[in-house]
Amino acid sequence: MVKSAHMSKVIVSGSIAYDRIMDFAGLFAEHFMPEKLHSINLSFQVENLSVQFGGTAGNIAYNLALLGEQPEIIATAGNDFGSYRSHLLNSGVDPKSIRILDKEGTSSAFILTDKADNQIAAFHQGAAGTAYDTPVETEGRALAIIAPGCVPDMQSLPAFYRKSAFRYLYDPAQQIPALSQEMLRDGISGAYVLFGSDYEFELIKQKTGWTQEQIVSKVPTIVVTFGAKGSDIITAAGTTHVEACPAQALVDPTGAGDAYRAGYIKGMLMGFPAEQCARLASVVAAYVVETYGTQTHHFTLEDVKDRYKKTYGVELAL
Repeated sequence: MVKSAHMSKVIVSGSIAYDRIMDFAGLFAEHFMPEKLHSINLSFQVENLSVQFGGTAGNIAYNLALLGEQPEIIATAGNDFGSYRSHLLNSGVDPKSIRILDKEGTSSAFILTDKADNQIAAFHQGAAGTAYDTPVETEGRALAIIAPGCVPDMQSLPAFYRKSAFRYLYDPAQQIPALSQEMLRDGISGAYVLFGSDYEFELIKQKTGWTQEQIVSKVPTIVVTFGAKGSDIITAAGTTHVEACPAQALVDPTGAGDAYRAGYIKGMLMGFPAEQCARLASVVAAYVVETYGTQTHHFTLEDVKDRYKKTYGVELAL
């Protein structure tokens, strides 16, 4: 891990999961018979089975460690956490804040992908379905991000951080459908930054019943991402578009959003303006897209500075 003069402790709540990824050499569509959809019984012979370390909290923490920060993961894992724990330690992440349940397995995503990139996935919640229920220490920490994870945690943490007068960033993402209108409104109200893809931001507006203007009155900065098309920074002053850092190869986009959030947090910790945070975020995300898996890429702060300069034409003081 890079030791940084600006090392800060960042609280990262969200999910910890094993991603079990399998590749099918054919096309799913060739095996589904429209007249037999009421009675499906299919088995696919898979080429590769790789077990990857994933989950929103794990992914964000991994990238923060690469960026020289000290993430503390607020998540619940199970009795099979051993190999993930070793991976985190090797990556410079201290896993001691992760709660372990002895009678449950860690969350698992089973993802089957065909040669046209169609996916069939199953998710087993395991230990992550249980609330963290352990005191969260904010003293001496810089800020927190609430990423998609256990719904009871996503419900309780915003009020806890507000009561502690502690800055938090809110990223409901794939849990938007699982959160009630009241929970979503509460999570947004008082957050420092709200994150969402363009699709997720539309979903947030729909579910909260709030307009963009109403959301801006609750949270000072909204960051909307458009993948390779960059991101928008929305504030009361208006919208600024930030170009994306181009990826050198499009290998696997999974986890790019989490890496983006880690890069944005690093920028905030450095005191950068929002536009610069978004650029840094985009550079970090590009590394993830170029590798298979969400926690297999590597970079140094020097790499990031070089890439930032090549992409945006200015020096980054990291």
